[in-house]
Amino acid sequence: MPSACESLIEDIEDMVSSNDPTPQERQSARKSIIPRFRKKREQQTNEEINTDSLIPGTQTIWMKTWGCSHNNSDGEYMAGQLAASGYKMTDDAAEADLWVLNSCTVKNPAEDHFRNSIKKAQEQQKKVVVAGCVPQAQPRMDYLKGLSIIGVQQIDRVVEVVDEAVKGHSVRLLGQKKDGGRRLGGARLDLLIFFPCCLCLFSCLNACTYCKTKHARGDLASYPIEELVERAKQSFQEGVCEIWLTSEDTGAYGRDIGTDLPTLLWRLVEEIPEGAMLRLGMTNPPYILEHLEEMAKILNHPRVYAFLHVPVQSASDSVLMDMKREYCIDDFRKVVDFLKERVPGVTIATDIICGFPGETEEDFQETMELVRHYKFPSLFINQFYPRPGTPAAKMEQVPAHVKKQRTKELSQLFHSYNPYDHEVGVRQHVLVTEESFDAQFHVAHNKYYEQVLVPKRSEFKGKMIEVDIYEAGKHFLKGRPVEESKPFTPSIAEPLQKGQVSGLSQVITHTCALSVSNTLFPTGTKCKSWLCFFPYT
Repeated sequence: MPSACESLIEDIEDMVSSNDPTPQERQSARKSIIPRFRKKREQQTNEEINTDSLIPGTQTIWMKTWGCSHNNSDGEYMAGQLAASGYKMTDDAAEADLWVLNSCTVKNPAEDHFRNSIKKAQEQQKKVVVAGCVPQAQPRMDYLKGLSIIGVQQIDRVVEVVDEAVKGHSVRLLGQKKDGGRRLGGARLDLLIFFPCCLCLFSCLNACTYCKTKHARGDLASYPIEELVERAKQSFQEGVCEIWLTSEDTGAYGRDIGTDLPTLLWRLVEEIPEGAMLRLGMTNPPYILEHLEEMAKILNHPRVYAFLHVPVQSASDSVLMDMKREYCIDDFRKVVDFLKERVPGVTIATDIICGFPGETEEDFQETMELVRHYKFPSLFINQFYPRPGTPAAKMEQVPAHVKKQRTKELSQLFHSYNPYDHEVGVRQHVLVTEESFDAQFHVAHNKYYEQVLVPKRSEFKGKMIEVDIYEAGKHFLKGRPVEESKPFTPSIAEPLQKGQVSGLSQVITHTCALSVSNTLFPTGTKCKSWLCFFPYT
């Protein structure tokens, strides 16, 4: 007898016997079934809902930058990348979920402020990402343990690092960028930036015995001229009216790629709209000496500020030799005298270090005499601080009280003269670019890059206006707008507004996926642009 499993079923209907209820009978039987009552679950109205999001790109970020214009440029580029990725940038540290701290290693106090800010962030349970020269040069410092680090040549990857920090992960990107073995200039110049303000050319060729920045930034690595020119053109198309060309040593530009600074400058000048201005950054004496004739012509150009920052550090040849500054005081004097003769009214700013190891009283008096002679309108006075890992830190130090006294004497000399008194009553054209620290005035600059305070009127921002100078202070002039003169708009477009990011339209053309909201310009300005050529390491 065949088993049930062996029986042949040719159709599903073969499984239904004559004794099974019909569908009609099944439906009829359901009428006698009483459904069981189910108590409806009450909705919990007092449920606490956690709205904190760990999705990267939704947090609020506060960024603090210390140091030079190069560091400020890096900070703006990083802020632009973060804003374009959806992060909200704020100027209120308390409301931020994460702090990005962009450090400077030039002097001990700057690093102290950086370290204290890390401690404060941790006490407030803020997530922290550190950047700049300090972690690049000393990533193994105890107070940096467990923190995410963005290297100075990795600022284009800030979003990746912040994304991971938001998730609670520690990431460190400190490598150098190279192409075929050649060291690159660093992050791309077409990165999104909060406000375009400074074209960075990148670092220097010196090896000064006191400098810690060189440890972090490395040797010269110049951006190609075409890239810098294109970035400048884009900035002007976005409404920028002032560009800064800056580096640890602007004069050294191009030596690694077969060109030079004057060649770059003449190309940039071609792109500057009438009424807009270009400001040159710091250059050391050795390299500018080779281009004095061309530099004088460029500084006389109506769209270039007659301003140059040339650090001397000391007027003593013996001290300069110990610093390995690669020039003597006569070289510095030649630069200043030549430019003062060929560029009427030129502003020469300089730096001086007081109390460098081995500096004698005679050495210091030579520096005092230099300042008496030139009466520099802009003088950056620095008491020497030995930076760990530098040759100068191992030299025999000048006693602390002597350094302090020399710094005080030089400061008193600097404040004993008023460099701008002769300009009272003069009529000048000035370019308005920002707001004063006390928010009482707009800040403008004349042809010589002297600071001119003008009335705070919205129609002046980003404009070239004519003023009569009626007051002179130690560090500023005050100008009264000429009533019959109308503000001139040098830009070929409306300036970027608060909440916009430079370069965004260009990137959207390729990605069609970026959005920006609630971003802030660091100083409220929307008129500048940075072109930097430093050595990202």
